[in-house]
Amino acid sequence: MGPVRTCLGCRRRAPASSLVRCVARDGAVVADASATLPGRGAWVHPSEECVEKSIKRRAFGRALRVSSALDTSGVLQAVLASHQSEPPHGAP
Repeated sequence: MGPVRTCLGCRRRAPASSLVRCVARDGAVVADASATLPGRGAWVHPSEECVEKSIKRRAFGRALRVSSALDTSGVLQAVLASHQSEPPHGAP
């Protein structure tokens, strides 16, 4: 089993391969599908529910340790686009 990470939205632990890494870039949260961008990463399931929960709870700013406000407007589309073909994390 590979590395295990915690989803910002649902707070469930899951293998890193089933989550999408997000990083802060120029005041915005961007999806890092290849998980190679430098800097601190925050992990979220590629589901609308988990991304919206993490935005609502303002979890990205805390997880990425950014004190200024982050633009999260494009992160939902980016996360869903990066893992479009995978089933939701609750599916068997």
